[in-house]
Amino acid sequence: MASIKPSVPKGTRDFSPAEMAKRNFIFDTIKSVFRKYGYQQIETPSMENLSTLTGKYGDEGDKLIFKILNSGDYLAKADGQALAARNSNAAISSISEKALRYDLTVPFARYVVQHQNEITFPFKRFQVQPVWRADRPQKGRYREFYQCDADVVGSPSLLNEAEFILIYNEALSKLGLTAFTIKINNRKILSGIAQVIDKHDSIIDLTVAIDKLDKIGLDGVTKELLERGFTEADIEKIKPIILLEGTNEEKLESLRKALESSEIGLLGCDEIEKVFAYIAACKPLKAKLELDITLARGLNYYTGAIFEVKANGVAIGSIGGGGRYDDLTGMFGLKGLTGAGISFGADRIYDVMEELNLFPASTHQSTQVLICCFDADGETFALPLLQSFRDHEINAELYPAGAKIKKQMDYANNKQIPFVVIIGSEEIQTGLLSLKNMVTGEQEKLTTTGVLEKLNTIKP
Repeated sequence: MASIKPSVPKGTRDFSPAEMAKRNFIFDTIKSVFRKYGYQQIETPSMENLSTLTGKYGDEGDKLIFKILNSGDYLAKADGQALAARNSNAAISSISEKALRYDLTVPFARYVVQHQNEITFPFKRFQVQPVWRADRPQKGRYREFYQCDADVVGSPSLLNEAEFILIYNEALSKLGLTAFTIKINNRKILSGIAQVIDKHDSIIDLTVAIDKLDKIGLDGVTKELLERGFTEADIEKIKPIILLEGTNEEKLESLRKALESSEIGLLGCDEIEKVFAYIAACKPLKAKLELDITLARGLNYYTGAIFEVKANGVAIGSIGGGGRYDDLTGMFGLKGLTGAGISFGADRIYDVMEELNLFPASTHQSTQVLICCFDADGETFALPLLQSFRDHEINAELYPAGAKIKKQMDYANNKQIPFVVIIGSEEIQTGLLSLKNMVTGEQEKLTTTGVLEKLNTIKP
């Protein structure tokens, strides 16, 4: 029988110990900031009922949901006519009742409705879990990837938007990023722009076009708007708004003049101004906070503030985004529960940190000290020492006796273990341990207490 070459499905990846150490550094840092701001962690199942997910992401999104075949002889109860007609869409409901989750938002909405009597509102939750999409794999796009989401439901307060900015600022700063921009806009401002040119019904066409300004330039946006039915006069009114320059305060002042005839547009300006006032009352941001009128991500979804975060000087897309949405839980029958949320793009953050060499050296270390023995007597002597290290929260290993010391040293170097304790007959007789620094090559004799004290003072 021919052997099968091992592989993983397209769009999925293995992660080595070194990669996991770096990924966990990102996850742990983001989680710690979420907790600091009062967010509580939940987890939802990897699979949901197919009916829970279907119809929540549009026709294109539904096509990307990974369906799970029913257990047992799933064809026994299948729709025979659909199968005979080779109509997979018609057959799917009879052969699949479950699916892998597409994102964390819809499962969260389902969770809130299902547990509404147990939840204290406003409910601030975070989730760090994998999601799956049957997308075409390409560079930076996978079929299995992690999302790091934080949402608050049951509170219309703009303080939530301000805290999201502070969360981005603190988490990314702790990860070592020194140059990044947090962009903010408001759906109401975009609605106001459409209103002043009497094109409120064409707001999606308008914003899809202006959202591409940084990619296709003003000429490209103009061409696209003309193709979508906008007039030259409409475009002349729009240009001064989408090309606003200056400080955030200057942009807001110009916006108020341009949108003076739009009540909803002015309300959007008020909301942005309130968020800026909250931020000003806190410590200065390390991030650049920028009002970007062309920002329109997920416009069908968001109803208020819109966020996007980018790392400056790195050729990569956004590393975070989110915004305010109304009626998150309405899809499951619980109406009128407003919410807001953000997400960190962990995979892109990883790529940025790799490119900028931002991961601390300590993330490479899983073991702090390796005990090396010449023989079985040394191994017996080392066991209480090994336990003592671990009791003092020092990550330690004992290399099994019998291997040559060079092989044991190579093991320490390959795992980037910074210290080695060498135990031979002399160490057993005197009680003085040989501690070697694998980085500097320095070696010294210390008591067990001395080794413990030294290792405790240089913990990563």
